[in-house]
Amino acid sequence: MAPSVSLRETYGKTLVELGRQNPDIVVLDADLSHSTMTHFFASEFPTRIFDCGIAEQNMVGIAAGLAASGKIPFASTFAVFIPGRCFDQVRMSVVQPRLNVKLVTTHSGITVGEDGTSHQAIEDLALACALPGLTVVVPADAIETAQVIRMAAATEGPFYIRLCRPGLPLVHGEDYRFELGKATVMREGTRATIIAIGTMVATALEAAGNLQQAGIDCRVLNMSTLKPVDEAAIVRAAGDTGAIVTAEEHLEHGGLGSTVARVLARQYPVPVEFVAIKDTYAESGPPAELLRKYGLTAADIERAVRTVVERKT
Repeated sequence: MAPSVSLRETYGKTLVELGRQNPDIVVLDADLSHSTMTHFFASEFPTRIFDCGIAEQNMVGIAAGLAASGKIPFASTFAVFIPGRCFDQVRMSVVQPRLNVKLVTTHSGITVGEDGTSHQAIEDLALACALPGLTVVVPADAIETAQVIRMAAATEGPFYIRLCRPGLPLVHGEDYRFELGKATVMREGTRATIIAIGTMVATALEAAGNLQQAGIDCRVLNMSTLKPVDEAAIVRAAGDTGAIVTAEEHLEHGGLGSTVARVLARQYPVPVEFVAIKDTYAESGPPAELLRKYGLTAADIERAVRTVVERKT
């Protein structure tokens, strides 16, 4: 198995590289810099980082003001706080005026683990995707994370970038090139397509490998840009394989599954199954145990693929 690498640490170190290249890049945090890893930036650029304390709404407003003054602010906290705690500030101060603010959150989903329900952001993608003009990206590994952060710094407009707490296996090679708004084919297949984001991409690849041994050939797509989503890749997968499974560490409603289903309903209806958290909040526990309990393992994806293939035939 590929080694696990921290997306958070990659984010923090990439910010330092960008800070050296562009003096307009500034960073904001909400008393969590050692968790979001923005402390790397603080060590090198102490006058360009602003610790706003436990006041995420204020942090978003300050980031908006900095963007309106010509800076490129990266504002970071846990995913449960942005967009959850400060949805109105994100909506009114950042997205409606289309300011150049980069909202980068860590500790998303249930892999926050023992921190429990209050810190498990499982609704954040639904909130972010509801906002017109907000670009939403969910990287699948550290290689993609570094490229996404660089791209966001160079691209005008508001971004929501969702990172996780645990390290993830590298699923991309060093020759990988992230392209905003484009899905990546991780492996080819003809019987069904698994479309995954974030932590679930490595899990989808594991599931596809197991299914291959059983004679079920699956395509796997990394849909790292959730908004604007790659509609052409979804329609192409539906046409080529005739069945779709989505996989996300998020509620079934409002995230990847809802987005894919909407595209298919309008352009190319095929059977779809959803691997996601059902209509419930999780509990405190080790991440691996939570993923098993709430149906986010390779075995769960395999069952969904078998079901959707049966529905297709």
